Amino acid sequence: MSDLLERLRGRGWRLTAQRRVVAEVLNGDHVHLTADEVLARATDRLPEISRATVYNTLGELVSLGEVLEVATDGRAKRYDPNAHRPHQHLVCSDCGAIRDVHPSGDPLSALPDSERFGFTVSAVEMTYRGHCPDCARA
Repeated sequence: MSDLLERLRGRGWRLTAQRRVVAEVLNGDHVHLTADEVLARATDRLPEISRATVYNTLGELVSLGEVLEVATDGRAKRYDPNAHRPHQHLVCSDCGAIRDVHPSGDPLSALPDSERFGFTVSAVEMTYRGHCPDCARA
C-alpha cells in the first residue's frame, strides 16, 4: 500500500474506489502531476471516474494537508504527495519538470534577523530553477 493511502487510512478518510484510484495515481517519489494528468491516469484505471470527482478529491487532499499544491511560473498547478517531508523543488525552466530536493541546512536560519522586519517566519518555500538533462541536450 502506498504511503499516501496509509496516511489516509490512518486518518479514517473514507476510501471509495474513486478516491483510492486518485491516491494510487499520486503514489511515488517526485510525483508532480497536473489535475488533468491525474484524471488521465485515473481514467486508465477506473474508466467511469469523472473529472469533478478527481478535482474534488485533489481539493480534499490539499485541504487535509496530505497533498501539496505546487504552482510554478504560471503553469498548471501540480499535486505533490510528499507533504510530510520538508523539501524544496527543482524546476526545469523549459519543460516544467519538477523534482523534489532536500538541501542541507535550515533555510529559516539563512534569513538574518535584520531581514525579517519583525516577522515571525514559520516556513520557507524555495524553488531552484535550471534545465533538466533532456532540455539541456536540445
